[in-house]
Amino acid sequence: MTNINPEKHDRFIKIAEQRTNKILKTLKLLGNCANKGNYSYTEEEVRKIFTAIERELRNTRNKFQEQQQDEIEFKF
Repeated sequence: MTNINPEKHDRFIKIAEQRTNKILKTLKLLGNCANKGNYSYTEEEVRKIFTAIERELRNTRNKFQEQQQDEIEFKF
């Protein structure tokens, strides 16, 4: 079981909410680029965009999972 430091947890909640909302807003703005009335793009370009986003998302998720693995405790 993990002991959570209340100050660090409060700081995490504050920063994580801000950063997550910033990412969501930026993704919504990226979605605006799908408007073919204003932009021209290829399927290959779209694939490259989402490949990069998905790769970074996996990398970030793995950072959280690695931390959880470090918290395993051995007891007899």
